[in-house]
Amino acid sequence: MAARNAELQRLAERIAEALPPIAEEVVLTGSVSRGAADEFSDIEMLVVTGEELDLATCFEHAERAGLERLDTWGPQGGAASRVFGYREGVPIELVWWSREFADTAVAALFEGEASSSADAFVHGVALRTTGQLARWQEQLRDYPDELAAARIENAALTWGGYAPEGMLTIARPGERLALVGRLLDDATRVLQIVYALNRVWPPTDKRVGARVESLAAKPERLAERIEEALTEPNRFRALRVMTELQLETVALAPSGPNVDRARVWLAQVREVLGGGE
Repeated sequence: MAARNAELQRLAERIAEALPPIAEEVVLTGSVSRGAADEFSDIEMLVVTGEELDLATCFEHAERAGLERLDTWGPQGGAASRVFGYREGVPIELVWWSREFADTAVAALFEGEASSSADAFVHGVALRTTGQLARWQEQLRDYPDELAAARIENAALTWGGYAPEGMLTIARPGERLALVGRLLDDATRVLQIVYALNRVWPPTDKRVGARVESLAAKPERLAERIEEALTEPNRFRALRVMTELQLETVALAPSGPNVDRARVWLAQVREVLGGGE
């Protein structure tokens, strides 16, 4: 894994060198920036320019940097331009932001916006910089207590307020889509609470086990139990696994209207599910 990571980082450095001077910050993100790349990993980079560039211009710069078979993804015509391509057979993703947009994105994180961009900044590796990345990383070292409390309360919002017997409606035969959707949403909310408790900016959902391994405040076997709930064929068992995980998570959280309600409601859900097969 280390050899593959080093190989991909060297390729990213060559791409950064080939980008035009208007690219003030070229930041290596994703698994390569964290030293966790493997044979399935691509290269992800954030390119920050002084002024906003249109997608066509970003395509031109990417092509000059050696990328082939160019394409794009996601919403188009906004402040972010996304260019996908290959160089030396390796998939490359370049996300182009203006400096103003990057500053706005960092500021929005402190207002509660749910985004994995903070994780990209925190673990980003500067391949070219004017000092902006270090400034953003310094800003993100502070995770305000009030932001953590707000994120925890928001995550617990859906856990209560209606009859706990309602959970039985998604355990019926033929409701697998609704069940999986609910389990996924609950798992995401559990992780949101755990990350907030540990003052960790939310990452993507990839490599959850490695992400949560070193966190101090978390339920035991967090990643394994999420996996178990999502793959358990027995519908009632899947819900019981997730409900226990939710209960242990809110037990770690500070008191608040949504958290307090969730503690009571989830206990009731556990009772309702107790006799299910």
